[in-house]
Amino acid sequence: MSLIPVTILTGFLGSGKTTLLKRVLHESHGMKIAVIENEFGEENIDTDILKTESKEQILQMSNGCICCTIREDLREALQLLAAKRRKGLVDFERIVIETTGLADPGPVAQTFFMDEEIAETYLIDSIITLVDAKHAGQQLDTRQEARRQVGFADQIFLSKTDLVSEADKDALVHRLKHMNPRAPIRAVHFGDVPLKDVFDLRGFNLNATLNIDPDFLKEEGHDHEHVHDEHCGHDHDHGHVHDENCGHDHGHDHEHGEHCNHPHHHHHDDDVKSFVYRVDKAFDPAKLEDFLGAIVNIYGPRMLRYKGVLAMKGTDRKVIFQGVHQLMGSDLGPEWAADERRQSKMVFIGIDLPQDILRQGLDQCVVEA
Repeated sequence: MSLIPVTILTGFLGSGKTTLLKRVLHESHGMKIAVIENEFGEENIDTDILKTESKEQILQMSNGCICCTIREDLREALQLLAAKRRKGLVDFERIVIETTGLADPGPVAQTFFMDEEIAETYLIDSIITLVDAKHAGQQLDTRQEARRQVGFADQIFLSKTDLVSEADKDALVHRLKHMNPRAPIRAVHFGDVPLKDVFDLRGFNLNATLNIDPDFLKEEGHDHEHVHDEHCGHDHDHGHVHDENCGHDHGHDHEHGEHCNHPHHHHHDDDVKSFVYRVDKAFDPAKLEDFLGAIVNIYGPRMLRYKGVLAMKGTDRKVIFQGVHQLMGSDLGPEWAADERRQSKMVFIGIDLPQDILRQGLDQCVVEA
Protein backbone atom coordinates (compact mmCIF):
# COMPACT_ATOMS: atom_id res chain seq x y z
CA MET A 1 0.00 0.00 0.00
CA SER A 2 1.40 3.41 -0.90
CA LEU A 3 2.37 5.80 1.86
CA ILE A 4 -0.08 8.51 2.91
CA PRO A 5 1.28 12.00 2.09
CA VAL A 6 1.40 14.51 4.94
CA THR A 7 1.46 18.30 4.69
CA ILE A 8 2.64 20.26 7.73
CA LEU A 9 1.09 23.70 7.91
CA THR A 10 2.76 26.32 10.05
CA GLY A 11 2.78 30.08 10.53
CA PHE A 12 2.08 32.69 13.17
CA LEU A 13 -1.45 33.54 14.29
CA GLY A 14 -3.21 35.74 11.77
CA SER A 15 -1.14 34.52 8.84
CA GLY A 16 -4.04 32.77 7.13
CA LYS A 17 -3.70 29.16 8.30
CA THR A 18 -7.28 29.07 9.53
CA THR A 19 -8.69 30.31 6.21
CA LEU A 20 -6.71 27.70 4.35
CA LEU A 21 -7.83 24.94 6.71
CA LYS A 22 -11.47 25.96 6.43
CA ARG A 23 -11.19 25.64 2.67
CA VAL A 24 -9.62 22.21 3.00
CA LEU A 25 -12.33 21.02 5.36
CA HIS A 26 -15.39 22.50 3.69
CA GLU A 27 -14.75 23.09 0.00
CA SER A 28 -16.07 20.57 -2.50
CA HIS A 29 -12.66 19.56 -3.79
CA GLY A 30 -13.31 15.83 -3.97
CA MET A 31 -10.24 14.96 -1.90
CA LYS A 32 -10.39 12.83 1.22
CA ILE A 33 -8.21 14.71 3.68
CA ALA A 34 -7.67 14.23 7.39
CA VAL A 35 -6.77 17.44 9.20
CA ILE A 36 -4.95 17.14 12.51
CA GLU A 37 -4.91 20.13 14.79
CA ASN A 38 -2.28 19.75 17.42
CA GLU A 39 -3.69 22.23 19.89
CA PHE A 40 -6.96 23.82 20.90
CA GLY A 41 -6.85 27.57 20.71
CA GLU A 42 -8.94 30.59 19.94
CA GLU A 43 -7.98 30.36 16.28
CA ASN A 44 -9.26 26.81 16.11
CA ILE A 45 -11.53 26.03 13.20
CA ASP A 46 -15.14 25.44 14.12
CA THR A 47 -14.31 25.59 17.80
CA ASP A 48 -17.90 25.08 18.89
CA ILE A 49 -18.30 21.89 16.90
CA LEU A 50 -15.00 20.46 18.01
CA LYS A 51 -15.09 21.26 21.72
CA THR A 52 -14.80 18.02 23.58
CA GLU A 53 -13.55 16.70 26.86
CA SER A 54 -11.86 13.67 25.30
CA LYS A 55 -8.21 13.56 24.31
CA GLU A 56 -9.03 13.46 20.64
CA GLN A 57 -12.10 13.54 18.50
CA ILE A 58 -12.46 12.51 14.91
CA LEU A 59 -15.18 14.38 13.11
CA GLN A 60 -16.42 13.54 9.63
CA MET A 61 -17.04 16.65 7.54
CA SER A 62 -19.75 16.99 4.93
CA ASN A 63 -17.30 16.97 2.01
CA GLY A 64 -15.64 13.70 3.05
CA CYS A 65 -12.83 15.29 5.04
CA ILE A 66 -12.00 14.30 8.58
CA CYS A 67 -10.98 16.64 11.36
CA CYS A 68 -9.01 15.19 14.22
CA THR A 69 -8.15 17.35 17.21
CA ILE A 70 -5.45 16.20 19.56
CA ARG A 71 -4.22 17.30 22.93
CA GLU A 72 -1.82 14.42 23.34
CA ASP A 73 1.03 13.02 21.32
CA LEU A 74 0.97 13.50 17.56
CA ARG A 75 2.34 10.00 17.16
CA GLU A 76 -0.68 8.54 18.97
CA ALA A 77 -3.09 10.50 16.78
CA LEU A 78 -1.37 9.29 13.61
CA GLN A 79 -1.46 5.70 14.84
CA LEU A 80 -5.13 6.06 15.78
CA LEU A 81 -6.04 7.41 12.35
CA ALA A 82 -4.04 4.68 10.60
CA ALA A 83 -5.72 1.96 12.69
CA LYS A 84 -9.20 3.33 12.00
CA ARG A 85 -8.37 3.56 8.31
CA ARG A 86 -7.20 -0.06 8.19
CA LYS A 87 -10.46 -1.16 9.84
CA GLY A 88 -12.49 0.82 7.31
CA LEU A 89 -13.90 3.16 9.97
CA VAL A 90 -12.50 6.28 8.30
CA ASP A 91 -11.30 6.96 4.79
CA PHE A 92 -8.66 9.52 3.83
CA GLU A 93 -5.97 9.89 1.19
CA ARG A 94 -3.74 12.51 2.80
CA ILE A 95 -3.18 14.38 6.05
CA VAL A 96 -2.74 18.05 6.87
CA ILE A 97 -1.23 18.85 10.26
CA GLU A 98 -1.71 22.35 11.59
CA THR A 99 0.92 23.31 14.11
CA THR A 100 0.15 25.96 16.70
CA GLY A 101 1.24 29.47 15.81
CA LEU A 102 4.16 29.29 18.23
CA ALA A 103 5.32 25.82 17.24
CA ASP A 104 8.65 24.75 15.87
CA PRO A 105 7.84 22.38 12.97
CA GLY A 106 11.04 20.40 13.63
CA PRO A 107 9.72 17.90 16.18
CA VAL A 108 6.58 17.40 14.07
CA ALA A 109 8.72 16.52 11.04
CA GLN A 110 11.00 14.29 13.10
CA THR A 111 8.04 12.18 14.22
CA PHE A 112 7.85 10.78 10.68
CA PHE A 113 11.48 9.68 10.68
CA MET A 114 11.94 8.42 14.22
CA ASP A 115 8.97 6.12 14.61
CA GLU A 116 9.10 2.98 12.48
CA GLU A 117 5.35 2.41 12.46
CA ILE A 118 4.68 6.01 11.41
CA ALA A 119 7.41 5.85 8.73
CA GLU A 120 5.83 2.72 7.26
CA THR A 121 2.45 4.42 6.93
CA TYR A 122 3.09 8.11 6.19
CA LEU A 123 5.43 10.25 4.12
CA ILE A 124 5.99 13.99 4.58
CA ASP A 125 5.08 15.81 1.39
CA SER A 126 6.07 19.30 2.48
CA ILE A 127 6.19 21.92 5.19
CA ILE A 128 4.21 25.03 4.24
CA THR A 129 4.72 28.27 6.13
CA LEU A 130 2.28 31.16 5.96
CA VAL A 131 3.80 34.57 6.61
CA ASP A 132 1.73 37.66 7.45
CA ALA A 133 3.35 40.43 5.37
CA LYS A 134 1.92 43.15 7.59
CA HIS A 135 3.39 41.83 10.85
CA ALA A 136 6.22 39.61 9.64
CA GLY A 137 8.96 42.16 10.23
CA GLN A 138 8.19 42.46 13.91
CA GLN A 139 7.56 38.73 14.32
CA LEU A 140 10.83 37.80 12.63
CA ASP A 141 12.71 40.40 14.69
CA THR A 142 11.36 39.25 18.04
CA ARG A 143 10.35 35.60 17.77
CA GLN A 144 12.75 32.83 16.95
CA GLU A 145 9.78 30.50 16.34
CA ALA A 146 8.78 32.66 13.38
CA ARG A 147 12.32 32.53 11.99
CA ARG A 148 12.47 28.77 12.45
CA GLN A 149 9.13 28.34 10.66
CA VAL A 150 10.62 30.16 7.66
CA GLY A 151 13.78 28.07 7.81
CA PHE A 152 11.85 24.81 7.73
CA ALA A 153 9.56 25.73 4.84
CA ASP A 154 9.38 23.98 1.49
CA GLN A 155 6.86 26.61 0.34
CA ILE A 156 6.16 30.08 1.76
CA PHE A 157 2.80 31.77 1.26
CA LEU A 158 2.82 35.50 1.91
CA SER A 159 -0.56 36.83 3.07
CA LYS A 160 -1.82 40.41 3.53
CA THR A 161 0.51 41.81 0.90
CA ASP A 162 -2.28 44.27 0.02
CA LEU A 163 -1.71 45.93 3.40
CA VAL A 164 1.96 46.78 2.78
CA SER A 165 3.81 48.84 0.18
CA GLU A 166 5.54 47.19 -2.76
CA ALA A 167 8.91 48.26 -1.33
CA ASP A 168 8.15 46.69 2.06
CA LYS A 169 6.97 43.50 0.37
CA ASP A 170 10.14 43.32 -1.72
CA ALA A 171 12.30 43.86 1.36
CA LEU A 172 10.46 41.08 3.19
CA VAL A 173 10.83 38.68 0.27
CA HIS A 174 14.53 39.52 0.11
CA ARG A 175 14.89 38.79 3.82
CA LEU A 176 12.99 35.50 3.58
CA LYS A 177 15.17 34.35 0.67
CA HIS A 178 18.28 34.92 2.72
CA MET A 179 16.82 32.77 5.45
CA ASN A 180 15.59 30.06 3.09
CA PRO A 181 16.51 30.05 -0.61
CA ARG A 182 14.93 26.60 -1.10
CA ALA A 183 11.33 27.67 -0.59
CA PRO A 184 9.40 29.38 -3.39
CA ILE A 185 7.55 32.46 -2.11
CA ARG A 186 4.17 33.49 -3.47
CA ALA A 187 1.65 36.06 -2.38
CA VAL A 188 -1.82 34.83 -1.45
CA HIS A 189 -4.91 36.67 -0.29
CA PHE A 190 -5.61 35.85 3.36
CA GLY A 191 -4.60 32.22 2.96
CA ASP A 192 -6.83 31.75 -0.08
CA VAL A 193 -4.59 29.31 -1.93
CA PRO A 194 -5.46 26.96 -4.81
CA LEU A 195 -5.23 23.49 -3.31
CA LYS A 196 -3.05 22.32 -6.20
CA ASP A 197 -0.42 24.68 -4.79
CA VAL A 198 -0.69 23.08 -1.35
CA PHE A 199 -0.45 19.37 -2.08
CA ASP A 200 2.05 17.13 -3.88
CA LEU A 201 4.89 19.62 -3.57
CA ARG A 202 7.30 16.75 -2.84
CA GLY A 203 9.49 18.93 -0.68
CA PHE A 204 10.88 15.93 1.19
CA ASN A 205 11.56 13.81 -1.88
CA LEU A 206 15.11 12.62 -2.28
CA ASN A 207 15.17 13.84 -5.86
CA ALA A 208 18.05 14.95 -8.03
CA THR A 209 17.09 18.62 -8.11
CA LEU A 210 18.12 21.18 -5.56
CA ASN A 211 15.73 24.06 -5.99
CA ILE A 212 17.33 27.30 -4.95
CA ASP A 213 15.72 30.52 -6.08
CA PRO A 214 17.86 31.51 -9.11
CA ASP A 215 17.54 35.23 -8.39
CA PHE A 216 18.96 34.57 -4.97
CA LEU A 217 22.22 33.48 -6.55
CA LYS A 218 22.37 36.56 -8.74
CA GLU A 219 22.70 39.22 -6.07
CA GLU A 220 23.60 42.47 -7.67
CA GLY A 221 26.45 44.62 -6.51
CA HIS A 222 28.85 42.04 -5.09
CA ASP A 223 32.41 43.16 -5.50
CA HIS A 224 34.08 40.12 -4.00
CA GLU A 225 33.47 37.22 -6.35
CA HIS A 226 37.03 36.03 -5.80
CA VAL A 227 36.01 34.94 -2.32
CA HIS A 228 33.41 32.62 -3.80
CA ASP A 229 35.98 31.17 -6.16
CA GLU A 230 38.29 30.35 -3.27
CA HIS A 231 35.65 28.70 -1.15
CA CYS A 232 33.20 27.21 -3.54
CA GLY A 233 34.60 27.12 -7.02
CA HIS A 234 31.86 29.41 -8.29
CA ASP A 235 31.03 33.03 -8.54
CA HIS A 236 27.51 33.26 -7.23
CA ASP A 237 26.43 32.88 -3.69
CA HIS A 238 24.54 35.00 -1.22
CA GLY A 239 24.21 36.92 1.98
CA HIS A 240 26.51 34.91 4.19
CA VAL A 241 29.46 36.61 2.56
CA HIS A 242 28.35 39.83 4.18
CA ASP A 243 28.95 38.30 7.57
CA GLU A 244 32.17 36.46 6.77
CA ASN A 245 33.99 38.70 4.38
CA CYS A 246 32.83 42.25 4.86
CA GLY A 247 34.77 43.02 7.96
CA HIS A 248 32.00 43.01 10.51
CA ASP A 249 30.14 40.67 12.78
CA HIS A 250 26.52 41.49 13.43
CA GLY A 251 24.08 44.20 12.73
CA HIS A 252 26.37 46.96 11.50
CA ASP A 253 24.10 47.87 8.64
CA HIS A 254 26.21 50.71 7.32
CA GLU A 255 29.03 48.31 6.63
CA HIS A 256 26.95 46.48 4.07
CA GLY A 257 26.95 49.66 2.09
CA GLU A 258 30.60 50.49 2.63
CA HIS A 259 32.17 47.09 2.26
CA CYS A 260 29.77 45.14 0.14
CA ASN A 261 28.23 47.71 -2.08
CA HIS A 262 25.00 45.86 -1.56
CA PRO A 263 21.89 47.44 -3.09
CA HIS A 264 19.49 46.14 -0.44
CA HIS A 265 20.46 47.55 2.91
CA HIS A 266 19.99 44.36 4.82
CA HIS A 267 18.98 45.65 8.24
CA HIS A 268 18.42 42.26 9.81
CA ASP A 269 21.03 39.94 11.15
CA ASP A 270 18.67 37.00 11.52
CA ASP A 271 19.97 34.01 13.42
CA VAL A 272 18.26 31.75 10.86
CA LYS A 273 20.43 31.95 7.78
CA SER A 274 21.20 29.84 4.76
CA PHE A 275 24.23 29.32 2.66
CA VAL A 276 25.05 27.40 -0.46
CA TYR A 277 28.18 25.34 -0.99
CA ARG A 278 29.32 24.25 -4.43
CA VAL A 279 32.39 22.40 -5.60
CA ASP A 280 33.42 20.90 -8.94
CA LYS A 281 35.46 18.05 -7.44
CA ALA A 282 34.08 14.71 -6.28
CA PHE A 283 33.71 13.93 -2.58
CA ASP A 284 35.46 11.09 -0.80
CA PRO A 285 32.47 9.11 0.57
CA ALA A 286 34.09 8.00 3.84
CA LYS A 287 35.47 11.45 4.65
CA LEU A 288 32.18 13.16 3.84
CA GLU A 289 30.15 10.69 5.90
CA ASP A 290 32.47 11.16 8.89
CA PHE A 291 32.42 14.94 8.61
CA LEU A 292 28.64 15.30 8.15
CA GLY A 293 28.07 12.81 10.96
CA ALA A 294 30.23 14.86 13.29
CA ILE A 295 28.62 18.15 12.24
CA VAL A 296 25.10 16.78 12.69
CA ASN A 297 26.07 15.35 16.07
CA ILE A 298 27.34 18.73 17.29
CA TYR A 299 25.10 21.23 15.51
CA GLY A 300 22.02 19.10 14.72
CA PRO A 301 19.60 21.03 16.95
CA ARG A 302 20.57 24.23 15.10
CA MET A 303 20.39 22.65 11.63
CA LEU A 304 16.83 23.16 10.40
CA ARG A 305 16.92 21.85 6.83
CA TYR A 306 19.79 20.81 4.62
CA LYS A 307 19.96 19.12 1.26
CA GLY A 308 22.53 18.29 -1.38
CA VAL A 309 23.06 16.75 -4.79
CA LEU A 310 26.58 15.36 -4.75
CA ALA A 311 29.24 13.98 -7.05
CA MET A 312 30.87 11.08 -5.22
CA LYS A 313 34.06 9.18 -6.00
CA GLY A 314 33.37 5.62 -7.08
CA THR A 315 29.90 6.09 -8.58
CA ASP A 316 28.57 7.55 -11.80
CA ARG A 317 25.26 8.31 -10.09
CA LYS A 318 24.27 11.40 -8.22
CA VAL A 319 24.04 11.04 -4.46
CA ILE A 320 21.14 12.92 -2.89
CA PHE A 321 21.01 13.66 0.80
CA GLN A 322 18.82 15.76 3.04
CA GLY A 323 18.10 16.15 6.69
CA VAL A 324 16.12 17.75 9.48
CA HIS A 325 18.03 18.45 12.69
CA GLN A 326 20.03 15.31 13.54
CA LEU A 327 18.18 13.05 11.12
CA MET A 328 19.89 12.65 7.77
CA GLY A 329 19.18 10.36 4.85
CA SER A 330 20.78 9.73 1.46
CA ASP A 331 20.02 7.83 -1.70
CA LEU A 332 21.48 7.17 -5.13
CA GLY A 333 19.91 9.28 -7.86
CA PRO A 334 20.18 9.06 -11.65
CA GLU A 335 23.49 8.83 -13.49
CA TRP A 336 25.31 12.02 -14.37
CA ALA A 337 24.76 12.77 -18.05
CA ALA A 338 27.83 12.52 -20.26
CA ASP A 339 27.85 16.26 -20.96
CA GLU A 340 26.75 17.32 -17.46
CA ARG A 341 29.01 19.30 -15.16
CA ARG A 342 29.61 17.13 -12.10
CA GLN A 343 29.13 19.85 -9.55
CA SER A 344 28.13 19.10 -5.98
CA LYS A 345 25.61 21.54 -4.50
CA MET A 346 24.46 21.80 -0.91
CA VAL A 347 22.23 24.22 0.94
CA PHE A 348 22.25 24.51 4.72
CA ILE A 349 19.55 26.39 6.63
CA GLY A 350 20.08 26.80 10.33
CA ILE A 351 20.55 28.93 13.41
CA ASP A 352 23.95 30.62 13.65
CA LEU A 353 25.69 27.77 11.85
CA PRO A 354 29.50 28.07 11.73
CA GLN A 355 29.89 28.53 8.00
CA ASP A 356 33.68 28.71 8.09
CA ILE A 357 33.88 25.34 9.87
CA LEU A 358 31.39 23.79 7.45
CA ARG A 359 33.18 25.16 4.39
CA GLN A 360 36.65 24.14 5.55
CA GLY A 361 35.42 20.70 6.54
CA LEU A 362 33.67 20.14 3.22
CA ASP A 363 36.73 21.40 1.33
CA GLN A 364 38.76 18.71 3.09
CA CYS A 365 36.33 15.99 2.02
CA VAL A 366 36.88 16.46 -1.72
CA VAL A 367 39.17 14.23 -3.75
CA GLU A 368 42.09 16.18 -5.14
CA ALA A 369 42.43 15.55 -8.85
